[in-house]
Amino acid sequence: MKTISVPVLLLLAIGLGSMVFGASAQSYPGKPIRLMVPFGAGSGSDIAARFFGDQLSGFIGQPVVVENRPGANGVIGVMAAKTAPADGYTLLLGSWTTISVNPVAVKDLPYDPVQDFKPVSGLTRSMISIAVPGNSAIKSLADLVTQAKRAGSFVNVGTYSTGFQIILETFNATAGIKLINVPYKAAGQLHTDVMGGQIDAAMDGTTSLGPMYRSGKLRLLAASGERRDPVFADIPTFRESGYPDFLAWGWSSFFVRAETPEDATQKLADAMQKVLNTNATQEFAKKNGSDLMLMGPAAMRKFQVDEIGKFRRVAAAAGIKPE
Repeated sequence: MKTISVPVLLLLAIGLGSMVFGASAQSYPGKPIRLMVPFGAGSGSDIAARFFGDQLSGFIGQPVVVENRPGANGVIGVMAAKTAPADGYTLLLGSWTTISVNPVAVKDLPYDPVQDFKPVSGLTRSMISIAVPGNSAIKSLADLVTQAKRAGSFVNVGTYSTGFQIILETFNATAGIKLINVPYKAAGQLHTDVMGGQIDAAMDGTTSLGPMYRSGKLRLLAASGERRDPVFADIPTFRESGYPDFLAWGWSSFFVRAETPEDATQKLADAMQKVLNTNATQEFAKKNGSDLMLMGPAAMRKFQVDEIGKFRRVAAAAGIKPE
């Protein structure tokens, strides 16, 4: 009986392992993918997640199943993704709240958005606006600034998250004024109070304010994008209103755990670039007053890090501390 030498056995084992790994890499994804959404059903994030999940499913040949895990400023949903296996079968819908604001605003945050996760693809970004009651004497952003600068006068602006508060403070620093932040727990009460004149103004996503703006119950003074949105074509930007350096976005993107194999991450990233270039996706963004974020993993990582740094600087200057 012929004896096989140890070196030959090692080579055979290595070759067999390579064949198994290659087959595994080629077969991904071989089962449904879970998509963790840190916000409730029916929210803007949930609507986006379901749309992009369906579109992604068509390109990878597997269902993408949305799981809503709301609560604690998105921490519960992010932790559900962090504790799932790092095998490419769990996606996280990341947003400016969970990825950029929470590291600045939440004390003892149980996850690190840079160390624990890596980007797959950008999704959408939406502008942010300052709104006043429809019958307010404040007709423009210039009026708002003039009112805030008037001796003995003050302007109250409601926000319902630390993210919007930080953006408000960014505008304060840019304009050299002090708009007074009034914190709310939810958007619904904020909208009710600004429409009723209980507060002077509110800061929220332009799309979220849209229905009240179209009904005449609110007036939008300015939007935070680079140029006017066709859906809100009569709303000037902060830039054209005299603040060329002021830009701010609410945004979302897909992430996976940092330890996820690179081949799985790349397959998801490649599929998402195809999704972002379909007519259906372009129509979805247009209908919702959003821009598509055509960013792959590297570009999204740079954007993510830049956003966290920006929020840290503004929060520090404004004295906003984690709670």
